[in-house]
Amino acid sequence: MPPNEQAVEFDCAGDELIGVLSASALPASLGVLIVVGGPQYRVGSHRQFTLLARQLAEHGVPTLRFDYRGMGDSEGEVRTFEDVGADIRCAIDRFFASVPGLQHVVLWGLCDGASAALFYAHQDARVSGLILLNPWVRTEQGVARVHLRHYYVRRLFQASLWQKVVRGEFNILGAAAELGKFVADAMGRGPSPGAVEKLPAGAAPLPDRMEVALRRFQGRALLILSGNDLTAQEFKDVIARSRRWRRLLAGDRVTRYDLPEANHTFARREWRSQVERWTESWVKSF
Repeated sequence: MPPNEQAVEFDCAGDELIGVLSASALPASLGVLIVVGGPQYRVGSHRQFTLLARQLAEHGVPTLRFDYRGMGDSEGEVRTFEDVGADIRCAIDRFFASVPGLQHVVLWGLCDGASAALFYAHQDARVSGLILLNPWVRTEQGVARVHLRHYYVRRLFQASLWQKVVRGEFNILGAAAELGKFVADAMGRGPSPGAVEKLPAGAAPLPDRMEVALRRFQGRALLILSGNDLTAQEFKDVIARSRRWRRLLAGDRVTRYDLPEANHTFARREWRSQVERWTESWVKSF
């Protein structure tokens, strides 16, 4: 590994977790903790987490990336993104112990890593910022609306569809049944906005619980959304349908950037590089 990187081990509820610290040669009071998402480990798709951590460290921002319990090289049982708060807290503890002078941390997460970071942030005064990429807000209604608006409507204008219809290769009854299910799911309704915080923990829809978590967080947030990604599109649809989300994201605490051509994992070098530049600039604005 490069000279400024070191493997770290730390305990979480009796399980050993593994991470990699990209240290800065300069003193730093603020660091970035990368919170992984999905079936990922600390390297990330296309090595995005590794490259981001090294880029930040080279420019004076120490960065720690780690494996949850049950993922990568860490011990323990596999858990969902809504049950990794203890893992994040233990990682922050290790981060502070490893970097003298560290006072605050920014949580950086992609997909359900962003959602996990958002749920955790307001519980820890050491977290001063959130960087959220394509946050996961999946519900049956949400994914149905996204497919209706961004797949079926677009499909109607594709010549290949009508060529299949003419050749008798298109299953009209099957497609109609599938479309009907999406319409039914899309019409489903959740609880009213005012009732969300009165519901038992975990009972409200995921987007509503995430809005409450972000509202409880007192720090700043950077939101980065891809243009060619159904997860990001579902999040945009949530914003469009929710006055509470729109009001929250319009506040001074939130900065938003969009990458119109990027896919979910920012697979191209130019997309990853842009994310790195936005991340570094935003972190250094503290």
